[in-house]
Amino acid sequence: MNDLNQGDIIKINGFKNLFVAVSSNEFIRATKMAHLCPIIDGVPAGPLHIQIIATKGMLGTVICEQIKLMDINDRGFTKRDRLHYPDTMNIADAVQGMFEYD
Repeated sequence: MNDLNQGDIIKINGFKNLFVAVSSNEFIRATKMAHLCPIIDGVPAGPLHIQIIATKGMLGTVICEQIKLMDINDRGFTKRDRLHYPDTMNIADAVQGMFEYD
C-alpha cells in the first residue's frame, strides 16, 4: 500500500482536504485499506476535533467523527507530512472512544 503508516498525512486524488491515516499498521497491511480522518483548517478544537502541528509544520484540525474507510491505492495518494506520535495516539484514542460501551 505504498508504505502507508498510521499517522501519515496524505493527499488523495479527487479530494480537496488532506487526511490522516488512523488505522493500525497491521490493519493497513492485512486489508490493503485504511481508516482516514479529514484535516480541516479553521475548526476550533474539541473532544473529536483535534488540532495538530505535523512534523513539517503543517497546521490543521483532525475531524475524528468523519472517519472513512478507503482503498486508497485505487484512488492514488501522496504523502504530505506525518503526525508526531503523541498526536497519533490522541487521535486514535478519540476515534476508539466513539465506540466504547456505555
